[in-house]
Amino acid sequence: MKAARARSADRRPRTSAPARRAPARRTASTLDKAVDQLPISRDALRKTGNWALGIAVTGGIVAGLIAMGLPQMIGLMIADGIGSAGFKVRNVEILNRRQVDSAVVYDIAMRQQARPMPLVDLDGTRAELMKLGWISDARVSRRLPDTLVVDIVERVPTAIWQYQHRLALIDKDGVVIGPVDDRAMPDLPVVVGPGANRRASELAMLMANAPSLKPLVTAASWQSDRRWDIIFQSGEKLLLPEGDAEAAKALVFFAQEDRRAGLLGKGLVSIDMRDPTRMVARVSREPGSRIEPPTAQLSPKSTT
Repeated sequence: MKAARARSADRRPRTSAPARRAPARRTASTLDKAVDQLPISRDALRKTGNWALGIAVTGGIVAGLIAMGLPQMIGLMIADGIGSAGFKVRNVEILNRRQVDSAVVYDIAMRQQARPMPLVDLDGTRAELMKLGWISDARVSRRLPDTLVVDIVERVPTAIWQYQHRLALIDKDGVVIGPVDDRAMPDLPVVVGPGANRRASELAMLMANAPSLKPLVTAASWQSDRRWDIIFQSGEKLLLPEGDAEAAKALVFFAQEDRRAGLLGKGLVSIDMRDPTRMVARVSREPGSRIEPPTAQLSPKSTT
């Protein structure tokens, strides 16, 4: 009986296990297609992205520290430590000084005395020095452990500028160096009038055309921003024409005539050469009168 039941059980149809379905294929997105076109594998791209993320995070941290002033604080702490070790400004060495007041230079440099050497403001010290009239250029440097070195280039005075009842030394570029004591006038030419300081180099070039007259000149007055009047030690005033070439030509002619006829020291008040065709002179005994110089041909044109 049991065997029959077993056989009948064996005859029942066996039901098969449900078949597994294949996973649905994901449709590739536009981004995936674009990534597949890159000449780099996805793994390499993933690593690159990780590195980029790490760099960005690190940069953010560094930026945050900078914003909080941490590097500056560390720098100040280091500088203070160096200063505590004796590296502070205690001495000033001034090089190539001749005219500028050394006490003024020293005072400017020693304003940095309380600072450690790494924190000394070299540019600021130089800027203060450049405000001094005598200084054309300056270089400030550190010499450890405790010395500031100030190397100076001084201006060279070439003339005295008289303007608004004041006297001032000027260099070749017309830069005012400093006031002049009229009780101790230096042996330099005097230029007079507004803007005359900026014409000092032009005057020097003009006088180079007549070297025999140069030691006889007391001053030169710049007139109406156009031309020069030359004043001689003997009192005469030579009125030159406008224009560099015309003025040089007239001055050379006057020098030739002075050597030949001795025009200076003869009581003339002025010699007017503004008209290139003639020379007009005034004498002190008859102000405003015209006299003819000793020769018939005195026009600058006649010497060409």
